[in-house]
Amino acid sequence: MAEIINMPRLSDTMEEGTVAKWFKKVGDQINEGDILAEIETDKATMEFESFNEGELLHIGIQEGGTAPVDTLLAIIGKKGEDISNIIKGDSTEKEDNDNISETTKTVSEEDSKTVIPDEVEIINMPRLSDTMEEGTYTKGQVQDDVMHDWNNSPSKQHVMSFYIDETEVTNLMYMEYLDWLEFVFPTEEPRYRQIYEGALPDTLVWRNQLGYVEELTTNYLRHPAYAEYPVVGVNWLQAVQFAEWRTDRVNEFILEREAFVQKDVRYNEVETNSTFNTDAYMKRPETAYAGKMDSLVGKRGEEKKGDSIVKVYAGVEKGVLLPSYRLPTEAEWEYAALALVGDREYNNYRGKKKYPWSGEYTRSSDRRTEGDQLANFKLGKGDYGGIAGWSDDGADITIQVKQYPPNDFGVYDMAGNVAEWVSDVYRPIVDDEANDFNYYRGNVYTKSVIGEDGKAEIVASDQLIFDTLPNGKVLLKRLPGELQQVAIDENETFLRENFSESDNRNFRDGDTESSRNFASGKPEEGIDQKPETTQMYDAPTPPKVALNADGELVREYDRNSNRTTLITDEVRVYKGGSWKDRAYWLDPAQRRYLPQYIATDYIGFRCAMSRLGSKSQSKKRARHKRKG
Repeated sequence: MAEIINMPRLSDTMEEGTVAKWFKKVGDQINEGDILAEIETDKATMEFESFNEGELLHIGIQEGGTAPVDTLLAIIGKKGEDISNIIKGDSTEKEDNDNISETTKTVSEEDSKTVIPDEVEIINMPRLSDTMEEGTYTKGQVQDDVMHDWNNSPSKQHVMSFYIDETEVTNLMYMEYLDWLEFVFPTEEPRYRQIYEGALPDTLVWRNQLGYVEELTTNYLRHPAYAEYPVVGVNWLQAVQFAEWRTDRVNEFILEREAFVQKDVRYNEVETNSTFNTDAYMKRPETAYAGKMDSLVGKRGEEKKGDSIVKVYAGVEKGVLLPSYRLPTEAEWEYAALALVGDREYNNYRGKKKYPWSGEYTRSSDRRTEGDQLANFKLGKGDYGGIAGWSDDGADITIQVKQYPPNDFGVYDMAGNVAEWVSDVYRPIVDDEANDFNYYRGNVYTKSVIGEDGKAEIVASDQLIFDTLPNGKVLLKRLPGELQQVAIDENETFLRENFSESDNRNFRDGDTESSRNFASGKPEEGIDQKPETTQMYDAPTPPKVALNADGELVREYDRNSNRTTLITDEVRVYKGGSWKDRAYWLDPAQRRYLPQYIATDYIGFRCAMSRLGSKSQSKKRARHKRKG
């Protein structure tokens, strides 16, 4: 099967590319990961890597040649394969690759002189803007805190390479999630009803005692006019579960695309007791789709060894499945928002960098768009969109994604529109003395539950465990088909020096390590052991919701008047300004917090993914080893 490789779009501003050098010639055998060519863009010269195997059958652009994006670059296929029809055609297919993993390949018959055969697969490179290359930067505030709180003082941090969504998760994307839940777990059945209801955004966040916004409570989530608007009313816990669901659906699609399972399995085999989970597939692949996996294998799902046929699964060693989608850490989010990270020094960015864009102001200095607002935020009291006809930012509440220019990483809306959840537990101080590599506060280590048969246990549809949040909302802990998880025990912590317990959210901050009597790695004998988080913090206990004997909800509140803080291990960080915030909050270094079960009309989220392998898209060589 011949595979067409088009000129990749290596940056958001790239319209055409120049082939500086070919490292392969026609007739050469190509392996996955081989460097095909060196391509010059408007920003940089990059090495172009092959994701396919086969023989290089055709080169469409010679060395020194320049061509627009999506022009035929090369064809890889089987030796002797007839590609004459493809070469004659004008392959001008366009691929919408806004998501790094969820690509759809289409061919426009109107724009193409020759119809590409069905067996030919169109391969385009993901945009470079989807990759945040690793680096060191100074995390922290760039302007004085008006509250004199200074909870994000500058600290040197290093982050590994990662991917991050170009935009916030939209209403349309979240509605796909809700539609799937409603289909798989019908709300007509009482035991499943709370699964769907627990995932619903809180549309009542729009209500205001002194404002008329009932149209938003009714329409914002579902009306097509708001489809491309960022979803709001989602708490931190719901955002995490969406990311987990997204991981499973994308990997399920990849298994089908790579022929490890039959075509359309993700449609035909979806039911309550037959769902796909990535972690469960990795640990016990035979249990996928309610144990029907062996009957659903595709062409690559079987392999002949001798006289017998053996099952082949896409395990870790295959490198087919993607890492998990997740919320970005605070360090990753801030790094992605800053974009120009090279010159940040203490309390300023050499006088220019306090927003995700260059300059000290919220207006564009570009000649074509001079004076236009660069973000959606509250301009002043009673001014959410600007004066009509002048200084208008185009929005009074949220606005469609991609309405403002991206930053230099190609990421949109890192200031304004909606603030965003990140995965970190909030603490007033970033403890970089303990760690300055991939800083993150919130680690809770778990392990799979091993059953009597010695295998990992799978959550069954009749084993659903719900959690009642302090605000009364009921949330399903784990979907059917996922792995049963339990906190790690002494078997994993015995004689370890790098971690000593499962829950590390309050490490060095309210536990024994942060007490004045701590020494030599262990608390001294005779110390009165207090519950963790109470030695440094005195936060109120979370409200509780429970049923009494009559089946009525009883709400209990902490009425102690001696509390000194709101900070607990259930409080999460959210970053960036929103449509409701003044320009002060647009600084990526600003950090605020809310309990993880609270939702608002100005907080949304986007997903991130760790990059595996090398830290760079292009291979760097030592100077003395370079040719020429």
